[in-house]
Amino acid sequence: PTPGLLLLTSFLLHVEEGHASPARLVCDNRLIQKYIGEAKDMEKSAGQCQALPVLSCPAVLPLVDFSLQQWKSKPKETKRREILCDLALLVGAVVGAQDQVTEKCGAGQLDQLHQHASSFLLLLQTFSWEAGPWEPGCSPRSVEQTHVTSIFLTYRQLVQGKLRFFFHDLAKDLCK
Repeated sequence: PTPGLLLLTSFLLHVEEGHASPARLVCDNRLIQKYIGEAKDMEKSAGQCQALPVLSCPAVLPLVDFSLQQWKSKPKETKRREILCDLALLVGAVVGAQDQVTEKCGAGQLDQLHQHASSFLLLLQTFSWEAGPWEPGCSPRSVEQTHVTSIFLTYRQLVQGKLRFFFHDLAKDLCK
C-alpha cells in the first residue's frame, strides 16, 4: 500500500477508537519528523531526475512562508483552513505538472508527492472545530513557477513550517 494510504488508514483507525482521535499522529513527534524527512527525500530525488521539463503551463503554488508571531496569534480553525487552502492549491499544481511530466523519474516523484499532499488534505478535513464542511473557497497568496522542483520545495516548506507548528499546537491540547 502507498505511504499516503497507510497514513490515512492508521489515522482513521485512531478516529474509530473514539476519543483517541488524531492524538497519536499529533502527540508522537517522530511522525511529523518522518513526514518532513520524506518531503526532503522527495525534493532531493526530484532534483536528481534528468530531463525534468520546464512547465509550459506554470504551476500556481501557495506562498507558504509565514511570520511565527502572526501564526501564533491565529485561532486553530484559521490555521487549519489556511493550511487546507495551501494544500488544495499545491495538489492542484501537482496534478497540472503530472500532465506535463512524462519521463519516469519525475512522474514517479510527482505521484508520491500527490499521495502525501492528498493524505494531509484529507487528514486536515477531519480535524474540525466548527460545524460545517470545509469549502475550498479560498485564495491563498500564490506564485507561478515553471520548475517542477519548486513544487517539491513548496511542499517541504509547508510540512516543515505551518503543518509542523499546527501539529505542535494541537499536541498542547490533545497530549496532556
